[in-house]
Amino acid sequence: MAKIYVFLADGFEIIEALAPVDILRRGGMDVTTVSIMHRQEVTSAQQLSVVADALFEDIESFDDADLLVLPGGWPGADNLNKCEPLRKLLVEHNAKGRLIGAICAAPMVLGTLGLLRGHRATCYPGFENYLDGAEITHEIITVDRLFTTGEGPAAAMPFGYQLLSNFLPAEEIENLKEGMRFKHLMEGC
Repeated sequence: MAKIYVFLADGFEIIEALAPVDILRRGGMDVTTVSIMHRQEVTSAQQLSVVADALFEDIESFDDADLLVLPGGWPGADNLNKCEPLRKLLVEHNAKGRLIGAICAAPMVLGTLGLLRGHRATCYPGFENYLDGAEITHEIITVDRLFTTGEGPAAAMPFGYQLLSNFLPAEEIENLKEGMRFKHLMEGC
C-alpha cells in the first residue's frame, strides 16, 4: 500500500483536495492529510473547515512518502508556496525520484522551485507564468515522468484516478470508476 500525503493550507479548493483523497482511500492507499497552518483545522476557499489528520511539524519524517499532493485554490496555493518546510520537502522528494501531484494553481509551487523545467505541465489558466521552464499543455491532466498536474476543479476526479494509477492496475482503476459511477458520468457527457 502506497503512502500519500496531501497538504492543506487555508484557502484550499475543497474538491481538488478531498476528491483525490476519497479516490485514493477507496483504492486502498494510506492517505494522510497534513495541515501546514500550525493547527489541524484548515479553512477552504469556500469557507468550509476541514480537520487535517496531522500537522506538518508533528510528522517526524516524510521518508515513507510515495506521493506528495498539492491541491490548488486561492489563496491556498499561495500559502503552500510560502511554506518553506514544504518547499524543502518537495525538492528533497523530487531528488529521491518520487511522485508529486499538483492541481489548479498549485503547480506554481513546483514551478517557482524550478522543478518543472523541461517537463510538460498544466495549471489553472492565468498561472502559466509561474511554471518556469515548463511546456504548458492546457490539458485537463498532464503526466510527465514524476509529475502529475491537473488544470482545475473539474479535473479533480480524473486527477485522483491518475494519481491512483501509479499504484494499481488499470483494471482495478476501471472497476473503481464504475463503482463510483464516473464512467457513467463520462458516457453521459
